[in-house]
Amino acid sequence: MNTTREDRLSAFEELYAAHGERLKSIAFNLLRSRVDAEDAVQEAFLKAFRSWEGFKGEAGAFTWLYRILVNACLDEGRRRSRRREEPEPEDPMPREAPRENDHPLRLALDKALGQIHHRPRAVFVLAEVEGFTHREIAEMLGIPEGTSKHDLFEAKNALRRLLRPVAETRA
Repeated sequence: MNTTREDRLSAFEELYAAHGERLKSIAFNLLRSRVDAEDAVQEAFLKAFRSWEGFKGEAGAFTWLYRILVNACLDEGRRRSRRREEPEPEDPMPREAPRENDHPLRLALDKALGQIHHRPRAVFVLAEVEGFTHREIAEMLGIPEGTSKHDLFEAKNALRRLLRPVAETRA
C-alpha cells in the first residue's frame, strides 16, 4: 500500500481511537501488568506503523494490529519465562500489587492463568475474556482454528485442575 507518512499517521490515530482501549485490555489480561500492557500496545503500534507497507489488506487492519499485539505479548511472556530460569535478584519488586477489593477467586484465577502455557492462556483470554471467535483467534495467532479450539479446551482443563483446591476450601 503506497501511502504518505501523514496518511499513515492519520490512519493509526483512527485505529488507536477505535481500538486502543480494547488492545490495552487484551494486553493486560495476557501480561497481568498495566505497565507491560501499555508498553506492549505502544510496541504493537510502532511495529505496525513501521511495517505498514507490508500490510497486504487480506485481513482487516484491526485484526492485523491485534495479531501484532498478541505476538508482542507472547514474546514478552517468553522473555519472562527465560528470566524466571535465571536467579532472582534479592528483594525483587512486585509487578503489580493485588487490590484490596479483589475477590479471592479472582486472585486465584489470575494466579492460575499465570501457570498456564502462553498460547493456551492467550486463546483463553481472547475467547473467554475478550469474546473473539476461534476464527479471529486463529487469524491473530497464526494457528489453525482447530488448534485454537484445542488450546481453549486445554486451558479450561488446566484452570479446573489448578482452581479445584481453591473451590474445595471455599465449600
